[in-house]
Amino acid sequence: MNQSLDLLLEQVRACRLCAEHLPHGPRPVLRASPSARLLVVGQAPGTKVHASGIPWDDQSGKRLRQWMGIAPEVFYDEQQVAIIPMGFCYPGKGKSGDLPPRPECARHWHQQLLPLLPNIQLTLLVGKYAQDYFLGNAARPTLTETVTHWADYLPRYMPLPHPSPRNEFWLRRNPWFEQEAIPVLQQLVAQALG
Repeated sequence: MNQSLDLLLEQVRACRLCAEHLPHGPRPVLRASPSARLLVVGQAPGTKVHASGIPWDDQSGKRLRQWMGIAPEVFYDEQQVAIIPMGFCYPGKGKSGDLPPRPECARHWHQQLLPLLPNIQLTLLVGKYAQDYFLGNAARPTLTETVTHWADYLPRYMPLPHPSPRNEFWLRRNPWFEQEAIPVLQQLVAQALG
């Protein structure tokens, strides 16, 4: 099974499906191993991650790891944590931040990748794109509603807001998230990583 995932990851990293739509060109960023027990699904790489090729290599990643209660060396150990965003390449800048993840990635690659991760105990759905894709009709109309009802999606999924510094306002308006959801998240992450 590892060989087929390695081969598939090679194909993903060589992907050029939406190259003409990417202002900085394709650079798919993801990590996975069949032994991974935790899956992090975010939106798409930002400019810093596009430059480094390291997922969550920015302030958002720092906050996400704090929320999860794990050190960078655990987060970046693909034997333990798989990182498969909705869009694998930086989509470019929009009027109010980065553009949405390109839809081609999830549509073309997720159904091939996810079955090769048989040991996933918990999937973190970071942001509305991941929540809508994975939860389907069970997702609430807004991210806030979905995250407010995080316990409804356990034990398989944990919906999270994006940990971007741009979301300070959301975090201040929703103090319950860090008070109630984060301790549970840390406990679930510790259990999943065993």
